[in-house]
Amino acid sequence: MTDYQLRKLKDRKGSSLMEFAVTVGLMAILAVTALPKLSQIGESTKLQKSINELDKLAKQAANFYQDTAIKEGRGRFPGQDKYNLPVGGHSSTQEILDDLLDVYEDGELTDPADYNSFDSEHGYDWVSVFGVSNVDFPKPENSIIRWDDVDEVEPCNVCPPDETTGRFEWEKLFPSGPLGSPFQDGHYVYQVVAGSGSGSRSVSPTLFIADIENPSQIHIILQP
Repeated sequence: MTDYQLRKLKDRKGSSLMEFAVTVGLMAILAVTALPKLSQIGESTKLQKSINELDKLAKQAANFYQDTAIKEGRGRFPGQDKYNLPVGGHSSTQEILDDLLDVYEDGELTDPADYNSFDSEHGYDWVSVFGVSNVDFPKPENSIIRWDDVDEVEPCNVCPPDETTGRFEWEKLFPSGPLGSPFQDGHYVYQVVAGSGSGSRSVSPTLFIADIENPSQIHIILQP
């Protein structure tokens, strides 16, 4: 080995223990700083996914409405025995809007939405889309949702002859499997405000679907 090669070997500099410690420290600081932002990104991603799932539910419900309008003479939503019968515990649109929407006056919040958590007692008025005991996406522990094992309305002579329990009709709309909320405490629920009238004065039913992670923030409304 020549003198030049020996000198080059001696001149090579490695990272000292102090430099390594500083680098690791900087990496740790960067990681800790990034955690809140990564958490926010993760929650934002879940929110967008849940909104997309709600959109899928609404589109299938709209198709169901059109199909029943052709087959039964009047359109209805899953779970309705007839277009002028409700699904869930509320009887008016305003009652449901009280659950879902904040009220502001002069830019200040005066009446916050009632239904903003999975364990809220207001969940008693809402029905699970795919069932509280669904194998793939059961309702979260400690969540409050209306029971849905049987059809709430007694059969009538002008109602569809088949079973109209909501979860069964929703399942038929998604043959590849039910949709589940990406949130740990999420679950999809819905209500239908009954339609009314006939002919040119008829009013179609209104469908409300929400994610119980925070229904006041994650919901969709559909009225054909």
